[in-house]
Amino acid sequence: MFDVVTGGAGFIGSHLVDTLVAQGNEVLVIDSLCAGRRETIARHIDDYKVRLVQMDLLEDGWQEHLEGADRMFHLAADPDVRQSAVNPFPTMQNNIMATYRILEAMRLHNIPELVFTSTSTVYGDAAVIPTPENYTPLEPISVYGASKLACEALISSYCHSFGMKTWIFRFANIIGARSGHGVITDFIRKLNENPAELEILGDGKQTKSYLEVHECIAAMLYATGKAKGTVNTFNIGSEDWIDVKSIAEIVTEEMHLPTTKFRFTGGERGWVGDVPKMQLSVEKIKGLRWKPQIGSRESVRLAVRDLLKER
Repeated sequence: MFDVVTGGAGFIGSHLVDTLVAQGNEVLVIDSLCAGRRETIARHIDDYKVRLVQMDLLEDGWQEHLEGADRMFHLAADPDVRQSAVNPFPTMQNNIMATYRILEAMRLHNIPELVFTSTSTVYGDAAVIPTPENYTPLEPISVYGASKLACEALISSYCHSFGMKTWIFRFANIIGARSGHGVITDFIRKLNENPAELEILGDGKQTKSYLEVHECIAAMLYATGKAKGTVNTFNIGSEDWIDVKSIAEIVTEEMHLPTTKFRFTGGERGWVGDVPKMQLSVEKIKGLRWKPQIGSRESVRLAVRDLLKER
């Protein structure tokens, strides 16, 4: 199997590459390294198990490396929900336009399969929680969520028009080693700067589902091997949730900071586009006989420990 992974030097992408290499697959990584880090996959490159093409998907030249590819994993994206409300243009370019260019390259090189990483934010402020894949209306409240929903529509149209197959995975909050953004990394950074006080955006009651990254990769590859429709859409997350204040408590516990004071900025949303309550239904993927082995609290604690080891 010849797999191409865009964003393969990033957080989730590098863990996916680890697994694909362990399966004995030929792997090509396309990554600009603006957010990803070469060192996350360096051992595979040095062992000649992974080829790295360091290019931006908005440029030309990477397409010539795709000949003979069996499957495309498209993970490269601008993942910053908060920043998308400040400057939407990079999100439009790096998410929607880059995905269009991936689809065109697949069409021209006859690559039959695409695995795409989407997000829970396509659901917006869902009225049904846990939220199933067939929930409507899909009304994102962030530019980031809107860009991912637009990508899903593009992918669906290409698959139906040009005989491709896709697996679209809508993630809850995926956390763990190598993560470069998110609430846990923000808390660790803030506490390193000032261990006496921790600023928490919002009221700390935002409650969401979290899943450790290795569980996420296992779910993706399992569903890819089982579901065989033209467009296969699955939620991936845990079967419970945890609030932001509890995450702060776990972080301070693991950093051995029992006297840290919490300061809340107030409001039910931590930032523009923040969804205060989110839990995805995983009943559909459970129908394939996969289920998460750990919940949100254990995922958070494992992620905190792994991230602290990286300091």
